Amino acid sequence: MKKFVNDVDAMLREALAGMVEAHPQLLRVEFEPTFVARRERAANKVALISGGGSGHEPLHAGFVGRGMLDAACPGQVFTSPTPDQMLAAAAATETGQGVLFIVKNYAGDGMNFQMASEMLETENATVLVNDDVAVENSTHTTGRRGVAGTLVVEKMVGALSEQGATLAECKALGDRVNAATASMGVAFTSCTVPAAGRPTFDIGPDEIEIGVGIHGEPGRRRAAHMPADEIVRTLMDAILGDLKAQAGRQVLLHVNGFGGTPLMELYLLHHAANRRLEAEGLKPVRSLVGNYTTSLDMAGASLTVSLLDDELVSLWDAPVHTAALRW
Repeated sequence: MKKFVNDVDAMLREALAGMVEAHPQLLRVEFEPTFVARRERAANKVALISGGGSGHEPLHAGFVGRGMLDAACPGQVFTSPTPDQMLAAAAATETGQGVLFIVKNYAGDGMNFQMASEMLETENATVLVNDDVAVENSTHTTGRRGVAGTLVVEKMVGALSEQGATLAECKALGDRVNAATASMGVAFTSCTVPAAGRPTFDIGPDEIEIGVGIHGEPGRRRAAHMPADEIVRTLMDAILGDLKAQAGRQVLLHVNGFGGTPLMELYLLHHAANRRLEAEGLKPVRSLVGNYTTSLDMAGASLTVSLLDDELVSLWDAPVHTAALRW
């Protein structure tokens, strides 16, 4: 295993320090307990807090900033953050308008964020993201997993919160965006967790894992490698079958890399997926392509489709200034 690492146990702390040093105008980091927050506390808005295991960067800390999250709580690699991190993040960011937790549907995340919600004296609510259509249950979840659609929820709810919406309004929007979003991924290789020092799973040189999870969890099936158009057809069949969108609907297409796939290939996937959407009579009016919800060094990608209306287009287009997203 070759990685840029000094001490595995200090890797997260050193990475977060480097991130904040690279974006000092945007971010600050606190340790013991650990969270990343906006450099300046926002005024008079619902505080949005997310988090999860590290290894998925830029999710979540890369989305802290104006127009998205107020704070992110990173755990160790693929390990949930703890309730004390969420409570400290809430204390550092809430402004009297309440706290909204945005949580990916994994057992550890769900349990720890629920504990924080129950312990927090400030009014709060939770949006549970479960956009992965690959499987209903996995080794990490009860029900569908939360994957790249989390970014879409965080962006749109972040924009609404920035406009001064109430906690109930932000919660309702988050649930609506989640229900209108579906994702599915495919992996060519495993990821390698630094502390383990070996690939999480074994996969043959001519095999792919269809429906893989962002921690390397099994997907729907193992298959022989196939052309990109066939991979896109397989993923889009599942995504569109779940969304059941009517022809003429506007959609957002998000092509997400898992960390080890060149951008050239991600744009190729976008081309194939865009053609499929248009063939179904859908209108891909917004796109995002890149590595946003990664799995360390895994080679692979996921497709996410979100159904849009005029309000959601406006929220997607609203200004955002974070380390990983800016427009």
